[in-house]
Amino acid sequence: MTHVIYGIKTCDTCRKARKALPDAEFHDMRETPPDAATIGRFLDAFGDALVNKSSTTWRGLSNSDKTRPAADLLAENPTLMKRPVIDTGDKLFLGWKADVQTALGVA
Repeated sequence: MTHVIYGIKTCDTCRKARKALPDAEFHDMRETPPDAATIGRFLDAFGDALVNKSSTTWRGLSNSDKTRPAADLLAENPTLMKRPVIDTGDKLFLGWKADVQTALGVA
């Protein structure tokens, strides 16, 4: 099964996921931001949980920006996305907590 990990190279959590899934394809969201269709798919799966409201990027947004649609914010600021997002082809997973690791068979 081929997995695709969407994240950032410098993110420690993404590094852990990449180490545990060495055969996974990796998409660095800083180098190649996800397109609108991909962001829409992620938002359909995770809703507002996809936006990392504890991130430095979020704290740097103006109050008016914070009220904009999540799809627009994520398109302009891909680092606002919680990560990693792992696509197994059949299912999407968000983050790298124990439940995700167990579901992917690496815990």
